[in-house]
Amino acid sequence: MSEAELVRSNWANDHDDLKHYYDTEWGMPVFDENGVFERLSLEAFQSGLSWLTILRKRENFRVAFAGFDIAAVAAFDESDVARLLADAGIIRNRAKIIATINNANAILNLHKRGFNVADLVWSYMPEHSPSPTHDGEVPATSAESIALAKALKKQGFAFVGPTTAYALMTAIGIADVHLVSSHRRACSGLWQANGERTDEGERVSVAARAGVAGLLGRSHQ
Repeated sequence: MSEAELVRSNWANDHDDLKHYYDTEWGMPVFDENGVFERLSLEAFQSGLSWLTILRKRENFRVAFAGFDIAAVAAFDESDVARLLADAGIIRNRAKIIATINNANAILNLHKRGFNVADLVWSYMPEHSPSPTHDGEVPATSAESIALAKALKKQGFAFVGPTTAYALMTAIGIADVHLVSSHRRACSGLWQANGERTDEGERVSVAARAGVAGLLGRSHQ
């Protein structure tokens, strides 16, 4: 396709960095825990800011937060907080920094009980994805993101409201909100263009729910 034929969400047309992110990464599945932790953290830092701001600082974030290694971040102490608050390469927001360290510890607490954060977030994969024809039809939250935010908070996570949870879900392929006319619609292999799960999407959902069986209660099964 020529550049003129590519259909992106409006937010992705504002800068070449956003176009590249949209065309290569947004909506593609992330299953490894460190990857999920990174994206959850960056979505929280993005709250109130543009995604371009975060995207441009992502490598700085990775350096500052030890590659988003969960155990390493969980061990951060007040000296690390001071270091991060002095780091002009990231977003120097104390509440968000503390929340990131807190969330790493929340993940370790899941591990102690035999669970992981990747299964937790993927267990909220919806039965159907939206089929937006224009940007105004792309939701900011969903019933699943509201439930996921509630579940994360119950497990001790912070800075994870329904909007942040939905941003995470759409960023890592848990839901597909690419416009139906977009060249990236159904790019993850987990969703069909009509918003129905593929066989692989069904397998991922079933496996994630099995992975958190006993953690979230009968209502989530």
